[in-house]
Amino acid sequence: MHHNPRKRFGQNFLVDQQVISDIMNAIYPQNNDRIVEIGPGLGALTRPLLQVINHLTVVELDRDIVNKLDKEFPKEKLTIYSTDALKFDFSILGSKLRIIGNLPYNISTPLLFHLSQFSEQILDMHFMLQKEVVERMVGVPSTSDYGRLSIMLQYRFDMEYIFSVPAESFRPIPKVESAIVRMVPRPISSMNANDEVLLSQVVSAAFSQRRKTLRNTLYNYLKPDDFVSLNIDSSLRAEDLSVPKFVAITNYLASTSAADKATK
Repeated sequence: MHHNPRKRFGQNFLVDQQVISDIMNAIYPQNNDRIVEIGPGLGALTRPLLQVINHLTVVELDRDIVNKLDKEFPKEKLTIYSTDALKFDFSILGSKLRIIGNLPYNISTPLLFHLSQFSEQILDMHFMLQKEVVERMVGVPSTSDYGRLSIMLQYRFDMEYIFSVPAESFRPIPKVESAIVRMVPRPISSMNANDEVLLSQVVSAAFSQRRKTLRNTLYNYLKPDDFVSLNIDSSLRAEDLSVPKFVAITNYLASTSAADKATK
């Protein structure tokens, strides 16, 4: 399948057969798996997947690619949603979804947050992303990679850095390296923030000025006595707090707010 890459779609097509084989081994598809591929492109993964599984669903924005895929594969094997993955309601595809894709770098972060809304329907996800983004996703506390992206995704998913992919594996060759990440939704029972919107707000505020202490960045949320109650050192920086600690702050704020309202 020939196609001129479109810059506005952030298209870089995977052509390295060894990398394709390694990705297939990482996904380890089974014939009855309900796999959804985001951005199938020239079919580098689409073809080997359809040699194994009974049916594949793809989400593709580029209509030229949609037309080519439609001509190459029978409808009983391939269902195509010609739409923007950022706006797609993945819940209509059912449960136990296995989502894969070589995600365009320019939309990878918002797309990951969009997909997190459907974690209850997802079995696992395997993505190729900019290496720097994957390093941030799997980042651990007290490192430069650890930040808002790490916390908000690790709250919902267990993640694993699978392997790196050199830029030379693509056409056209991008200016950055890539990496494969595996994301497995965590049990709903472990996602115990009482207010997830508040969690996002607290994390954003904490990292708004990364080099400042929590005493300064969370001034509008926590006073000195609150840090004592939470057993958190206010002289720490946001990058020093684990995901459970941010959840604890959120639940503390949610409970104290509810108590304040009850007394008014």
